[in-house]
Amino acid sequence: MMDQAKMLMQVKKLQKELSKTILEVASEDDLVTVQINGEQKIKNIAIDAEQVDLDNIRELEESLEAVIKQAINESQQLAAEK
Repeated sequence: MMDQAKMLMQVKKLQKELSKTILEVASEDDLVTVQINGEQKIKNIAIDAEQVDLDNIRELEESLEAVIKQAINESQQLAAEK
């Protein structure tokens, strides 16, 4: 019983630590930046408006998708390491 309680406390401590850990991932051209925590919750998405080409919204969409996938990947790796 004590081992389970100890393990549960460690899990809760780890979850709290992961929730406070913020990763920042940016596209190569810095068009899009995503902040995500260790629990894989997106905290912020920033878009450099000066770089947005309204005639090519597809580029922005692709950049967003790629950066979000990378951020989730890095967040998952962080959680696995902990």
